[in-house]
Amino acid sequence: MEDSAPRPPKPPGTTPPEKSFGNMSDRHWSRAREGTNAEALDYYRERSQAPGVAEGGGARNMYCMQCDGVIPLGEQIAACPHCGAALEGDVKRYFNWVEIDRAPSSDVRALWPIFLLGLVAVGAVTGVVWWFATRGSAA
Repeated sequence: MEDSAPRPPKPPGTTPPEKSFGNMSDRHWSRAREGTNAEALDYYRERSQAPGVAEGGGARNMYCMQCDGVIPLGEQIAACPHCGAALEGDVKRYFNWVEIDRAPSSDVRALWPIFLLGLVAVGAVTGVVWWFATRGSAA
């Protein structure tokens, strides 16, 4: 079913946008941004020179925190094969993020004051109830 509502006329002097298929014009985003983000491009070019990168790797590589070298993922390795830096077993650096697989520390220390306040409150209520109970029987 077609929409029967009339469409508003286009303002005079406007041209429809160019199609995005075929040869790329100078207005294409990849050419329009040429020369920008030079710092990021230099960083990635530098990373591509890291040890083990030229040899490739798996679909999901792990990288050394010291030399940016590729480390085989899934193997238990104690030190980087390129620079010898010790690898922590629970910290893994991937291409653009770092995973830290550490269990959070216990919340007991943070909850201890609340537990003590609750214990004091229960003790106070128990003391008041006991005082009223013993006072009422003596009279």
